[in-house]
Amino acid sequence: MSENTKNTSNTIHNNSSNTSGKRAANPKDAILEIEHVNRTYYDTDGNTVEALKDVSLSVRRGEFISLIGSSGCGKTTLLRLIAGLDHPEAGTLRLNGTEINGTDPQRGYVFQQGSLFPWLTIYQNIASGLKARHVYKEQKAEVAKYIELIGLNGFEKVFPHQISGGMAQRVAIARALINKPEALLLDEPMGALDSFTRADIQDKLLELWRLYQTTMILVTHDVDEAIYLSDRIVIMTPRPGKISEILEVKLSHPRDRGGEEFLAIRKKILEKLHLANASQEPEYNL
Repeated sequence: MSENTKNTSNTIHNNSSNTSGKRAANPKDAILEIEHVNRTYYDTDGNTVEALKDVSLSVRRGEFISLIGSSGCGKTTLLRLIAGLDHPEAGTLRLNGTEINGTDPQRGYVFQQGSLFPWLTIYQNIASGLKARHVYKEQKAEVAKYIELIGLNGFEKVFPHQISGGMAQRVAIARALINKPEALLLDEPMGALDSFTRADIQDKLLELWRLYQTTMILVTHDVDEAIYLSDRIVIMTPRPGKISEILEVKLSHPRDRGGEEFLAIRKKILEKLHLANASQEPEYNL
């Protein structure tokens, strides 16, 4: 075995031993449990579209998870189910042991385009969650704190159309985090950004993740982004979406995108994605 192969095997751990559909983590450590979830849609012609089939996943408290796979594999569908924006036909999703049924501030959601309220200022957008929960008077000092954390001091009175896409995504992240959610759900929030801004937001996410130890689940098409941010990477098959494999990334932060181990993991994941896309049957049923 070459030294490079040894490094790769030590850095990236394949959870292939969990082939029975059992929880990947100790139940005492699991904050989110997804068990045998199915989701089917119907197109305009009345045809059945099977988005997710028998998906099971356990997420540990404080973990950073990325969901990757080809377009249409059900990544966003799964994230919306976790958020309570959609409901499964079969299976259950539980946060802290309580079944998910509808939206809740304990599951913050950041959309691809940020979806800020255009009629509200940056300050008002971030404060909106506190006001909706009727805790603004008691916690209004938190707004200034989060504005400073995301690096937007001086922009409090600015409206969303007056700031860049990257700044808008920072606001969206702060708006979700100010509610101190148990889990932050990120639906390709860096997908429409240029590479420099994307890297900046990634580093800001890691800073906030370390600071608050919030469980984060990211949908992304970017393999490098998944490796740079994640504890584990969930690879999904094309429709119907199933979990093909879960890879654990054992690299310390900050991670070197051009480093030998990083590039070896990248090569490994691209191979796994190719296999997942080539077969309708997952290599591992988790």
